[in-house]
Amino acid sequence: MAKLNPSFWVISITLLSIQFKGSLGSASTNEAYVTLLYGDEFLLGVRVLGKSIRDTGSHKDMVVLVSDGVSDYSKKLLMADGWKVEKISLLANPNQVHPKRFWGVYTKLKIFNMTAYKKVVYLDADTIVVKNIEDLFKCSKFCANLKHSERLNSGVMVVEPSAALFDDMVKQVKTLSSYTGGDQGFLNSYYPDFPNARVFDPSLSPEAVKARPVPKMERLSTLYNADVGLYMLANKWMVDDSKLHIIHYTLGPLKPWDWWTAWLVKPVEAWHSIRVGLEESLPGTGGGKTPNDEFIVKLLFLLPLCGFLFCLYRSIKGRDFLSSLCRNSVCNQIRHLYYKVRSNGTLGYSGVSTLSTMNSNYQLHTGAHSKVPQYLGAVSVVVCFAAVLTSIGVSFMIVPRQILPWTGLILIYEWTFTIFFLLYGGFLLLVYQYGKKVAVQTGSPSSQTESSLDDSGKGHQRVDASCDFTALYYGLGMVFLAFAAISLPYMLGVTALFLSRLGLMIAVAMVLVSFMTYASEHLAVRWFLKSLEDRDTTRTKSICFLC
Repeated sequence: MAKLNPSFWVISITLLSIQFKGSLGSASTNEAYVTLLYGDEFLLGVRVLGKSIRDTGSHKDMVVLVSDGVSDYSKKLLMADGWKVEKISLLANPNQVHPKRFWGVYTKLKIFNMTAYKKVVYLDADTIVVKNIEDLFKCSKFCANLKHSERLNSGVMVVEPSAALFDDMVKQVKTLSSYTGGDQGFLNSYYPDFPNARVFDPSLSPEAVKARPVPKMERLSTLYNADVGLYMLANKWMVDDSKLHIIHYTLGPLKPWDWWTAWLVKPVEAWHSIRVGLEESLPGTGGGKTPNDEFIVKLLFLLPLCGFLFCLYRSIKGRDFLSSLCRNSVCNQIRHLYYKVRSNGTLGYSGVSTLSTMNSNYQLHTGAHSKVPQYLGAVSVVVCFAAVLTSIGVSFMIVPRQILPWTGLILIYEWTFTIFFLLYGGFLLLVYQYGKKVAVQTGSPSSQTESSLDDSGKGHQRVDASCDFTALYYGLGMVFLAFAAISLPYMLGVTALFLSRLGLMIAVAMVLVSFMTYASEHLAVRWFLKSLEDRDTTRTKSICFLC
């Protein structure tokens, strides 16, 4: 592609600036808060930002500059929230090598051309105001916060719009380097002396301000741009958190509106406390919700429950489930223990019968164990963990990102377990069918097994329940450990992410991995042995463990 002449950029940007200036003629105050919205993904962030500004008592204009990627519904919602919506065209990034997400970030320079206002305070969509910031309008011509490596951060800025200043920036867009490949790097090059600027002090008296020459730029303290990324390093703010004015969620892809971020980053709690207070500006938008997400959440919540109830119905319809439950599960073991204690260590008749049946089953299983493929346990472990990874991945794909933290966590658990049990249950069903095929080919003595079990008066009910409830016990163990991995740090009050919390999560996760390794190997062998015993029966195992 032919290289574009630099004059092309100047002419194009100048024409866009003329169009842009005319669009802001309806200012109701001479000072305003402004933010940018490139697409609907950041819509909730802008809504929460606006709510945080209004909660501090400000009545100045709130202007959101929206690009073509923002839907009409989002614009309507923002206007209902009290934002002045101004449509703009994106300024293409002149740097030929830049991150994809930086394509239109130079559009932020257009705030320097908002000449309908005397002064504007720019705030990124991933910021919130926790304390009144009206003092920022006292700041001089250009103000920003100095971050690490003596670089200014463009997430919070105070700007005196000027057509001449904007035109000068436009002329230098192609020539000044940008260390980030975006607007922030350009502004650092455009204001090379910014690290030497004095710190803005809003407590100065008007007389003291007049006595000093007006600076061309001033530095904002950390109180006006508190970086959550720095909080995470020390698990605390480096300043008195009661004096913070603006919190900036600078954690790369971890944005506060993603439900999982609240479980990793403690300061996100402040963001959600504002989010839940959002009014229902349009139907179904209260608390930061959307009608579409609400429908999906209800659907995702009900589908697994309906599936479980269907399996439970089949279990009850197919056999005397309740009596089987009492005869062959925990109830039987409790009754066995009761007789043992009652007879001072001597088992009652029922206990002896149960024990003899267990010994008989053990001998039969020992004989059949030679037919179990050597690779079955290893294959089962691999399939188990592949099912886990697949379940987690699919769950994160189908659960909406911008729902409330507790809702997101519950849905992720619900769908991860549902998909896992379907996948791994399907594998056990294949093992069962394969075992029956092997039994038919080798002529396994299933009749002997059945007759010995019939002597106890239980027949297949005992063996079926043994397999079913073994799977149930292992499943409940996995569920318990999976919940413990996330909830234990919160129950113990652990807040440090990179050391204590992650360390505790990893420790519980390792226990879960060990448990799943043992359980998956053991279940596959049990299902294979059960298939040998059921060679001549017509009953077919269902993918539901209890069906």
